[in-house]
Amino acid sequence: MPSSDALEAVRTAFGVLLQGRNFIRLVLGLLVTVRIAAVSVALSVVFGIALGMLMTVKSRVLRVVCKIYLEFMRIMPQLALLFMAYYGLTRAFGISLSGEAASVLVFALWGTAEMGDLVRGALQSVPAHQYDSGRAVGLTERQVFLCVVLPQTLRRLVPLSMNLVTRMVKTTSLVVFVGVIEVVKIGQQIIEGNRLKVPSCSIAVYAVIFMMYFVVCGAFSLAAGAVERRQKE
Repeated sequence: MPSSDALEAVRTAFGVLLQGRNFIRLVLGLLVTVRIAAVSVALSVVFGIALGMLMTVKSRVLRVVCKIYLEFMRIMPQLALLFMAYYGLTRAFGISLSGEAASVLVFALWGTAEMGDLVRGALQSVPAHQYDSGRAVGLTERQVFLCVVLPQTLRRLVPLSMNLVTRMVKTTSLVVFVGVIEVVKIGQQIIEGNRLKVPSCSIAVYAVIFMMYFVVCGAFSLAAGAVERRQKE
Protein backbone atom coordinates (compact mmCIF):
# COMPACT_ATOMS: atom_id res chain seq x y z
CA MET A 1 0.00 0.00 0.00
CA PRO A 2 1.38 3.43 -0.91
CA SER A 3 1.98 5.72 2.03
CA SER A 4 -0.15 8.78 2.67
CA ASP A 5 2.86 10.98 1.84
CA ALA A 6 3.21 9.34 -1.59
CA LEU A 7 -0.49 9.75 -2.31
CA GLU A 8 -0.34 13.37 -1.25
CA ALA A 9 2.66 13.96 -3.55
CA VAL A 10 0.76 12.45 -6.49
CA ARG A 11 -2.34 14.50 -5.70
CA THR A 12 -0.27 17.68 -5.48
CA ALA A 13 1.53 16.89 -8.76
CA PHE A 14 -1.71 16.36 -10.68
CA GLY A 15 -3.26 19.33 -8.88
CA VAL A 16 -0.87 21.58 -10.82
CA LEU A 17 -2.81 20.74 -13.99
CA LEU A 18 -6.01 22.06 -12.41
CA GLN A 19 -4.50 25.39 -11.47
CA GLY A 20 -5.57 28.30 -13.64
CA ARG A 21 -5.69 27.38 -17.32
CA ASN A 22 -2.93 24.76 -17.28
CA PHE A 23 -5.04 21.85 -18.50
CA ILE A 24 -6.83 24.01 -21.08
CA ARG A 25 -3.45 25.19 -22.35
CA LEU A 26 -2.39 21.57 -22.82
CA VAL A 27 -5.55 20.84 -24.78
CA LEU A 28 -5.00 23.90 -26.98
CA GLY A 29 -1.41 22.77 -27.52
CA LEU A 30 -2.68 19.35 -28.56
CA LEU A 31 -4.94 21.04 -31.11
CA VAL A 32 -1.88 22.74 -32.61
CA THR A 33 -0.20 19.34 -32.87
CA VAL A 34 -3.28 17.80 -34.51
CA ARG A 35 -3.62 20.76 -36.90
CA ILE A 36 -0.02 20.45 -38.10
CA ALA A 37 -0.44 16.69 -38.53
CA ALA A 38 -3.80 17.03 -40.32
CA VAL A 39 -2.55 19.58 -42.86
CA SER A 40 0.62 17.56 -43.43
CA VAL A 41 -1.35 14.35 -43.92
CA ALA A 42 -3.77 16.01 -46.38
CA LEU A 43 -0.88 17.30 -48.48
CA SER A 44 0.94 13.97 -48.20
CA VAL A 45 -2.07 12.06 -49.51
CA VAL A 46 -2.54 14.32 -52.54
CA PHE A 47 1.11 14.51 -53.55
CA GLY A 48 1.87 10.97 -52.38
CA ILE A 49 -0.67 9.47 -54.77
CA ALA A 50 0.88 11.46 -57.62
CA LEU A 51 4.38 10.38 -56.59
CA GLY A 52 3.35 6.75 -56.29
CA MET A 53 1.95 6.81 -59.81
CA LEU A 54 5.18 8.36 -61.10
CA MET A 55 7.19 5.61 -59.41
CA THR A 56 5.41 3.00 -61.56
CA VAL A 57 5.95 4.64 -64.96
CA LYS A 58 8.22 3.06 -67.56
CA SER A 59 10.71 5.95 -67.63
CA ARG A 60 13.84 4.73 -65.85
CA VAL A 61 15.11 8.28 -65.28
CA LEU A 62 11.88 9.34 -63.61
CA ARG A 63 11.84 6.25 -61.39
CA VAL A 64 15.45 6.90 -60.33
CA VAL A 65 14.66 10.52 -59.45
CA CYS A 66 11.68 9.40 -57.35
CA LYS A 67 13.80 6.74 -55.66
CA ILE A 68 16.50 9.28 -54.75
CA TYR A 69 13.85 11.59 -53.27
CA LEU A 70 12.35 8.71 -51.26
CA GLU A 71 15.69 7.56 -49.88
CA PHE A 72 16.78 11.12 -49.05
CA MET A 73 13.61 11.76 -47.03
CA ARG A 74 14.00 8.41 -45.24
CA ILE A 75 17.69 8.86 -44.40
CA MET A 76 17.58 12.48 -43.24
CA PRO A 77 16.31 12.89 -39.65
CA GLN A 78 13.14 14.94 -39.43
CA LEU A 79 14.80 17.26 -36.92
CA ALA A 80 17.60 18.07 -39.38
CA LEU A 81 15.00 18.75 -42.08
CA LEU A 82 13.16 21.07 -39.71
CA PHE A 83 16.32 23.07 -39.05
CA MET A 84 17.06 23.22 -42.78
CA ALA A 85 13.57 24.53 -43.53
CA TYR A 86 13.35 26.96 -40.61
CA TYR A 87 16.89 28.35 -40.58
CA GLY A 88 18.41 27.26 -43.89
CA LEU A 89 15.79 28.73 -46.23
CA THR A 90 16.05 32.10 -44.49
CA ARG A 91 19.83 32.27 -44.71
CA ALA A 92 20.20 30.78 -48.19
CA PHE A 93 17.24 32.31 -50.03
CA GLY A 94 15.84 34.96 -47.69
CA ILE A 95 12.59 32.99 -47.31
CA SER A 96 11.22 33.49 -43.82
CA LEU A 97 8.89 30.76 -42.61
CA SER A 98 7.09 30.54 -39.30
CA GLY A 99 7.81 27.50 -37.18
CA GLU A 100 4.41 26.02 -38.01
CA ALA A 101 4.81 26.62 -41.76
CA ALA A 102 8.27 25.06 -41.73
CA SER A 103 6.89 22.08 -39.82
CA VAL A 104 4.06 21.53 -42.31
CA LEU A 105 6.52 21.81 -45.20
CA VAL A 106 8.89 19.22 -43.75
CA PHE A 107 6.21 16.74 -42.66
CA ALA A 108 4.40 17.09 -45.99
CA LEU A 109 7.63 16.36 -47.91
CA TRP A 110 8.40 13.41 -45.66
CA GLY A 111 4.81 12.15 -45.76
CA THR A 112 4.68 12.50 -49.55
CA ALA A 113 7.73 10.25 -49.88
CA GLU A 114 6.33 7.61 -47.51
CA MET A 115 2.83 7.77 -48.99
CA GLY A 116 4.26 7.58 -52.50
CA ASP A 117 6.05 4.34 -51.64
CA LEU A 118 2.83 2.93 -50.15
CA VAL A 119 0.90 3.87 -53.29
CA ARG A 120 3.59 2.31 -55.49
CA GLY A 121 3.40 -0.93 -53.55
CA ALA A 122 -0.39 -0.94 -53.63
CA LEU A 123 -0.48 -0.30 -57.38
CA GLN A 124 2.04 -3.05 -58.10
CA SER A 125 0.15 -5.49 -55.88
CA VAL A 126 -2.89 -5.41 -58.18
CA PRO A 127 -2.70 -8.65 -60.24
CA ALA A 128 -1.97 -8.25 -63.96
CA HIS A 129 -5.11 -10.19 -64.89
CA GLN A 130 -7.19 -7.34 -63.44
CA TYR A 131 -5.80 -5.05 -66.14
CA ASP A 132 -6.42 -7.69 -68.80
CA SER A 133 -10.00 -8.24 -67.60
CA GLY A 134 -10.74 -4.52 -67.87
CA ARG A 135 -9.33 -4.34 -71.38
CA ALA A 136 -11.23 -7.50 -72.37
CA VAL A 137 -14.60 -5.85 -71.65
CA GLY A 138 -13.69 -2.86 -73.80
CA LEU A 139 -12.46 -0.37 -71.21
CA THR A 140 -9.84 2.20 -72.19
CA GLU A 141 -6.55 2.38 -70.27
CA ARG A 142 -7.88 5.37 -68.32
CA GLN A 143 -11.10 3.55 -67.46
CA VAL A 144 -9.15 0.46 -66.42
CA PHE A 145 -7.11 2.56 -64.01
CA LEU A 146 -10.02 4.58 -62.58
CA CYS A 147 -12.62 1.80 -62.40
CA VAL A 148 -10.56 -1.33 -61.78
CA VAL A 149 -7.09 -0.56 -60.47
CA LEU A 150 -7.66 2.55 -58.33
CA PRO A 151 -10.48 1.10 -56.14
CA GLN A 152 -8.33 -1.96 -55.35
CA THR A 153 -5.33 0.25 -54.66
CA LEU A 154 -7.27 2.40 -52.20
CA ARG A 155 -8.59 -0.73 -50.51
CA ARG A 156 -5.02 -1.88 -49.84
CA LEU A 157 -3.78 1.61 -49.03
CA VAL A 158 -6.13 2.76 -46.27
CA PRO A 159 -4.87 0.49 -43.44
CA LEU A 160 -1.24 1.18 -44.34
CA SER A 161 -1.75 4.93 -44.45
CA MET A 162 -3.23 4.91 -40.95
CA ASN A 163 0.14 3.76 -39.62
CA LEU A 164 1.82 6.67 -41.40
CA VAL A 165 -0.68 9.12 -39.88
CA THR A 166 0.08 7.77 -36.39
CA ARG A 167 3.82 8.16 -36.95
CA MET A 168 3.32 11.69 -38.20
CA VAL A 169 1.29 12.70 -35.14
CA LYS A 170 4.00 11.38 -32.83
CA THR A 171 6.81 13.00 -34.79
CA THR A 172 5.18 16.44 -34.55
CA SER A 173 6.64 16.66 -31.04
CA LEU A 174 9.87 17.76 -32.77
CA VAL A 175 8.33 21.08 -33.81
CA VAL A 176 9.11 22.41 -30.33
CA PHE A 177 12.70 22.89 -31.56
CA VAL A 178 11.63 25.48 -34.14
CA GLY A 179 9.58 27.57 -31.74
CA VAL A 180 6.10 26.10 -32.22
CA ILE A 181 4.05 26.31 -29.04
CA GLU A 182 2.40 22.89 -29.03
CA VAL A 183 1.49 20.42 -26.32
CA VAL A 184 5.05 19.37 -25.37
CA LYS A 185 6.27 22.98 -25.23
CA ILE A 186 3.32 24.01 -23.07
CA GLY A 187 4.01 21.06 -20.80
CA GLN A 188 7.59 22.25 -20.40
CA GLN A 189 6.35 25.75 -19.56
CA ILE A 190 4.01 24.38 -16.88
CA ILE A 191 6.82 22.30 -15.38
CA GLU A 192 9.23 25.23 -15.42
CA GLY A 193 6.68 27.46 -13.68
CA ASN A 194 6.12 24.96 -10.86
CA ARG A 195 9.48 23.20 -10.53
CA LEU A 196 10.33 24.97 -7.25
CA LYS A 197 6.94 24.58 -5.57
CA VAL A 198 6.04 21.13 -6.92
CA PRO A 199 9.18 19.37 -8.27
CA SER A 200 7.23 16.19 -9.00
CA CYS A 201 4.74 17.92 -11.32
CA SER A 202 6.79 16.84 -14.36
CA ILE A 203 5.55 13.27 -13.86
CA ALA A 204 1.93 14.39 -13.90
CA VAL A 205 2.37 16.72 -16.87
CA TYR A 206 4.13 14.17 -19.05
CA ALA A 207 1.66 11.48 -17.99
CA VAL A 208 -1.21 13.63 -19.25
CA ILE A 209 0.66 14.42 -22.48
CA PHE A 210 1.26 10.70 -22.95
CA MET A 211 -2.45 10.01 -22.53
CA MET A 212 -3.30 12.74 -25.04
CA TYR A 213 -1.02 11.20 -27.65
CA PHE A 214 -2.35 7.77 -26.75
CA VAL A 215 -5.95 8.86 -27.35
CA VAL A 216 -5.20 10.55 -30.68
CA CYS A 217 -2.96 7.78 -32.03
CA GLY A 218 -5.21 5.10 -30.57
CA ALA A 219 -8.18 6.52 -32.48
CA PHE A 220 -6.28 6.13 -35.76
CA SER A 221 -5.20 2.60 -34.81
CA LEU A 222 -8.79 1.62 -34.04
CA ALA A 223 -9.93 3.13 -37.33
CA ALA A 224 -7.28 1.13 -39.20
CA GLY A 225 -8.38 -2.05 -37.43
CA ALA A 226 -12.02 -1.37 -38.27
CA VAL A 227 -11.17 -0.83 -41.94
CA GLU A 228 -9.18 -4.07 -42.08
CA ARG A 229 -12.00 -6.04 -40.47
CA ARG A 230 -14.51 -4.51 -42.86
CA GLN A 231 -12.36 -5.46 -45.84
CA LYS A 232 -12.17 -9.09 -44.68
CA GLU A 233 -15.95 -9.42 -44.42
